[in-house]
Amino acid sequence: MAELVLPCFTATAFEPNGAGVVVAHEGLGMTTHVMRFAERLAAEGYAVVAPDFFFRTGGPKDDDFWASIRAVTPEQLYEDLATAIGSLRAQGSTSIGVTGFCMGGTFAYCAAKWADALGVDAVVAFYGGEIAQQLGDLRCPTLLLFAGCDEYVPAHDVAAVQAYHGDAVIVYPNSQHSFMRDGTANYDRHAAADAWSRLLVFFGEHLR
Repeated sequence: MAELVLPCFTATAFEPNGAGVVVAHEGLGMTTHVMRFAERLAAEGYAVVAPDFFFRTGGPKDDDFWASIRAVTPEQLYEDLATAIGSLRAQGSTSIGVTGFCMGGTFAYCAAKWADALGVDAVVAFYGGEIAQQLGDLRCPTLLLFAGCDEYVPAHDVAAVQAYHGDAVIVYPNSQHSFMRDGTANYDRHAAADAWSRLLVFFGEHLR
């Protein structure tokens, strides 16, 4: 059987700004929210690649997403991030950002710790569910965004990340998990708008 190649959703900027962004999906896999977010970034001038980290275990239609989450090893994650970044480099990106949601937020955090080896210049992570269990030194400018009423990321975990990373952490006190995912009950348009603005300013400062 032939080995599968990492599948990615790619969004191309009409007027490229020279920077590229990897978007790491949440535990639900490659949802339309992830694709829309990638397209929004492309509209801002970024080349965007959103890899399917679950492709080894059935892809985004896998019913047992917890099995897919747990199946992604650190070695596979590093390899997949490197592949996605290589794709952006091949498209002409001279600087690289990584962002992601929930599981993908944790993956983005890992990219910040591996930034020297991967060639990552900036990271914005949204409500990374396992960041508190993987605290470490960040090797690039990093912004960590959390919800204050997150039903999946305990308040003591958020506090632990704040204590470790200080001003790199922003908490939206009245928001719930997945406050960026439009079209759902947890979507918080005020928090989402502020977070989007912060992301654009942060990437604009460190990638362009």
